Amino acid sequence: MLIRRESPADVSAVRAVTGAAFAARSQTPVPVEVTLLDELRGCEAWLPALSLVAEGPGGEVVGHVVCTRGHIGAAPALGLGPISVHPGHQGRGTGSALMHTALGAADALGEPLVALLGEPAYYRRFGFRTSTGYGIAPPDPAWGEYFQVRTLAAYDPEDPALRGTFAYAEPFSRV
Repeated sequence: MLIRRESPADVSAVRAVTGAAFAARSQTPVPVEVTLLDELRGCEAWLPALSLVAEGPGGEVVGHVVCTRGHIGAAPALGLGPISVHPGHQGRGTGSALMHTALGAADALGEPLVALLGEPAYYRRFGFRTSTGYGIAPPDPAWGEYFQVRTLAAYDPEDPALRGTFAYAEPFSRV
């Protein structure tokens, strides 16, 4: 498996993988995660260096992860998601490889932290912890322990600018 930056030629394959990954949970013909990706690609929060695909042995796209610009007040941070793996490739380490690569890339770019909404039991293995332990409130208080943060090397626990309510890129609130 190869994890690499998404190219313009990958967009339709990423849409297909994301649609397949979320189809079982979707109430609509096109899962909201596909629409969210489309909207994120067109906004200023899109960070091409942090849109990554997993290639299968034949060069086909089998997974995708993206981090977009978020904020804690005026301080920049990252929001991770969606992350998707084609159902035929789940359970083979593709999601873990995408997650580790995204975190490593974000760290290499000097980002302070990555936030996400997800299952704590799953994301704990990647170093994510409940956001409130860092003084960061979720955009929706009802998210509770499901809103998590992974700090990176540039994170300064003494920096008061990195405390407050996290805000995802604008499409997250619209889609």
